[in-house]
Amino acid sequence: MIDKEVASLSDAVQGICSGDTILVSGFGDAGTPIELLEALLDSDIHDLTIVANNAGTGERGLSVLLREGRVRKIISSYPRSRGSIWFERKYAANEVLLEVVPQGTLSERIRAAGAGIGGFFTPTGVGTELAVGKETRVIEEREYLLEMPLFGDVALIKAHHADRWGNLVYRATSRNYGPTMAAAARLTVVQVSEIVPLGALDPEVIVTPGVLVDRVVRVMAATP
Repeated sequence: MIDKEVASLSDAVQGICSGDTILVSGFGDAGTPIELLEALLDSDIHDLTIVANNAGTGERGLSVLLREGRVRKIISSYPRSRGSIWFERKYAANEVLLEVVPQGTLSERIRAAGAGIGGFFTPTGVGTELAVGKETRVIEEREYLLEMPLFGDVALIKAHHADRWGNLVYRATSRNYGPTMAAAARLTVVQVSEIVPLGALDPEVIVTPGVLVDRVVRVMAATP
């Protein structure tokens, strides 16, 4: 019997290792798996590379991992946003590395990894510091950069509802990076507000099929 539900956050993050690259869903606070991120603090995991749209805010989630020195590198589109105090402090102290990736390019690099695409050309970043060291090509008189897929050892994502097979539905804009990150990681772990019986999810609204999900944990405090 297929049952991907795990009993606790601790069980959900078992097997995540120091040095892993972790894809983290979320756009601002929407769709960010705060409780899963904080569950990593219960072990001595460190030297993480975090791929996320933002670099955390306030004193929760990714910000706590930064504060505690667990993050080696951030790959992000908007590392500085209101409340990103811990990223700013760590970066100013040369305690965390940063790779800035334009938002559309970040999304497409993750999607490419999940789709098995070996790379793609984009005009975004041409003529800027983001182009340094990258292959370029002129296509129909326009210059493009070659961008590579962005894989994760782990994806930590947040959905709205799941069933025990791991089929997922999302809520409004909290969907954001979840579907592509689920496809681009070796291990996909999902926190949801409710796990429903098989058949309760309308197949027409399932966005992420269970074949892409390894573990699901119910988090009572989860927000949309």
